Amino acid sequence: MKRVFLLFFWTFVFGISSLWAQKTIPDITVRSLDGKPVKIRDYTHAGKVTVMSFWATWCAPCKRELDAMVELYPGWQEKYGAQVLAISIDDQRQLPKVGPMAAAQGWPFRVLSDAGFQLKNALNIQPIPHTILVDKSGNIVYEHTGYLPGDELELEKKIAALSR
Repeated sequence: MKRVFLLFFWTFVFGISSLWAQKTIPDITVRSLDGKPVKIRDYTHAGKVTVMSFWATWCAPCKRELDAMVELYPGWQEKYGAQVLAISIDDQRQLPKVGPMAAAQGWPFRVLSDAGFQLKNALNIQPIPHTILVDKSGNIVYEHTGYLPGDELELEKKIAALSR
């Protein structure tokens, strides 16, 4: 009986501790818009708070979210040292549209491509827009799916808290 109790006890303890474990950004390579391989951890483990916004050219809410970040981004950089990565999940057929769209929108952040969906799948991202906030050590501390006006202001509060 004592062994059964201990078995259940340790199973419970290890199960609960895994719920509290922080998820980190995996060691996955994506591509820059000029096709060069980029290790995502080179950004997320660089000692900066990082906003990762997963988007696609066909996703209107994604564009609205990134457009809303444009005004706030210089302040995020200056006040908090934060960076934004706009990660396109457009497939190979749509990929040629990504750079021109980002340029036309005037997005000042780094735009990367996950056309093979390795990062998207590793992070279990389904609907977009999907925003992930990563702390200075590369730990995922916040995730949000969808976009409503004002979401970027809530995100700024979280960035500020991480930058203290």
